[in-house]
Amino acid sequence: MKKILLFAIALLCIAIMAEGKVSLPQLFQSGMVVQRGQPVPVWGMADAGESVEVEFRNKLYAATADAAGRWRIDLPKQKAGGPYKIVVVGRDADGGETSRISIDDVLVGDVWLCSGQSNIDVTVERVYPQYGSVIDDYRNENIRLFRVQTDFDTHSPKTDIKPTPINWKPVTKENAWLFSAVGYFLGREMYDRTGVPQGIIVNSLGGSPIQAWLAADTIRRHFPELYQQTVFFQDDDMVRAIQLGNALAQSRWQKMLDDSDQGLAEGFAARDYDDSGWTPTLVFMQNGDGSHRSVNLSADQCYTGSYWVRQHISIDAAHAGQPARLLVGTLYDADQTYVNGCLVGSTGYQYPPRRYTIPAGVLVEGDNVVTVRFITKGGAPRFVPEKPYKVVFESQEEVPLSDTWLVHEGAVMPECPLANTGGQNLPSVLYNAMLYPLAPYALSGVVWYQGESNTGDDSCNYERWLTQLVGGWRQLWQLPNLPFVVVQLANYMSPSSSPQNTGWTTVREAQRRVSQRLPNVGLAVTIDLGETVDIHPLRKREVAQRVALGFDKLLWNPAAQLYPEVVRAKTNGNVVELTLNQGIKEEASLYEFELAGSDGCFVNAEACGSGSTITVRSSVERPERLRYAWKNNPLKANVFNLHGLPMAPMEIELE
Repeated sequence: MKKILLFAIALLCIAIMAEGKVSLPQLFQSGMVVQRGQPVPVWGMADAGESVEVEFRNKLYAATADAAGRWRIDLPKQKAGGPYKIVVVGRDADGGETSRISIDDVLVGDVWLCSGQSNIDVTVERVYPQYGSVIDDYRNENIRLFRVQTDFDTHSPKTDIKPTPINWKPVTKENAWLFSAVGYFLGREMYDRTGVPQGIIVNSLGGSPIQAWLAADTIRRHFPELYQQTVFFQDDDMVRAIQLGNALAQSRWQKMLDDSDQGLAEGFAARDYDDSGWTPTLVFMQNGDGSHRSVNLSADQCYTGSYWVRQHISIDAAHAGQPARLLVGTLYDADQTYVNGCLVGSTGYQYPPRRYTIPAGVLVEGDNVVTVRFITKGGAPRFVPEKPYKVVFESQEEVPLSDTWLVHEGAVMPECPLANTGGQNLPSVLYNAMLYPLAPYALSGVVWYQGESNTGDDSCNYERWLTQLVGGWRQLWQLPNLPFVVVQLANYMSPSSSPQNTGWTTVREAQRRVSQRLPNVGLAVTIDLGETVDIHPLRKREVAQRVALGFDKLLWNPAAQLYPEVVRAKTNGNVVELTLNQGIKEEASLYEFELAGSDGCFVNAEACGSGSTITVRSSVERPERLRYAWKNNPLKANVFNLHGLPMAPMEIELE
């Protein structure tokens, strides 16, 4: 009986100690980078009234957990250096140690928060073909990577983020492979500039609108019509029912498609399948300007279901049996891709490049067949032009794919019912789960790379939303001058020879105006780094370089001149003379300028430049407004400074 009693007491003591254990947020892990030159907040949870000690660089700092169990200690400002150790100890009322946490390999340097949607998400793996040799052998223990896991909360801000597999990993090709390419290159760029350790935190989500990153209080005060959207989805049972129903609908739709697809039943992917009756189709057509456009594989613009395409390629004896990479560009929408009947890869949506591995032994001498099964839930199946379509061997020898494919319908399906899941795109939900828990972790600056999801009917609100986001995040961190660099939307979609006024032009202007109006906000202009056919352009190293230039100006070199800006606009009849803040590259003619009179109708204008002056003229007798690069894809825009940085798309009033 005595032994049982002692055992029970021991268990009780263990339970009490477990309850009293100090905890830290996910950001505090070995390998972390803390911000130089600022107080370093260290915080966490403990029992109410419990004493907490933090030891750092042979000095001891203490705090007591409040009634809710929260505690915080601000370490004094530090110079760059390390590695150091942070030890956190919890103590009971008698001074006894209840818990101990040791964080090793802590560096002091600069910490950057990169946030937004899919263009900040684009991984090193995705852009690797653009920069292969630059990435292959680069390693740097002084650059650490941290990825915030996707999460959302419709109710209230969370106290911590989810655990993540990329938690302060040092930069290697392997560690960076699935990390943000912009974040990766920004770390490299800033390390080269400063020589101090760099910490890159990425919290972003593809497709997310800016509203999802705003605090609920901000939404309630400034945008009450949006607040009701979040309130509606605060019923967890309802949300679970919607999500379950949506998953079941998706699953049933896919099963019905597979059951009725004659391509699966008849073996359309097999090498020996007789495709002599299939329709040869040229999948790309040339435009008058030499560019290419997609040809829909189906006659229906809103086709729903599956389509199959096949192409025969010849492989010589020297390459037969060898492993290879199959590049089939990007496709709309999902695909399953086969070589000689072997499934070599599949992708569930339209944007990722299709780079599939053909295993050894699959390719044979002579005739081989590449087969793609397209699956669309709305919109015609098609290949995307200006992307690579070829087989590449380890020797880098290539077999190009033809623009002509054999085409056959698989199965026509009804539209798949998609319920609103009440999730990640609602106002404030990403702020609650992915942003709020990061504060007050000390930062050097924030990269905001977002806007594509707000180019619809709500684009006119983007300037107000972005203004509130910058102010709200600064308030959350209690850093009123926290530097922001906003990445302006790149050029995208088919070029136009006529003036346009779209959501893309509106969001770009909002980004420019916010950067000019709010203090300590910079703009990274990328109007020359986009791609006509890809909303996720690959030149992310150049984006990171321009972001780095923005931070350099905001933090260290305020007199630096980045992209050309208009400082004065003078009108004389139908001629407008623009004075810039710096000289520009000499060009015979400058393009993508437009002028409008009192009627507000813009027309194309002729322009030329010399030194820091641009002269613009058109048929408008008394121009009142001027636009530059005001199109989805102003491909001819050619105003660059002497260092190759482009002038930002803009609209200005004239004197």
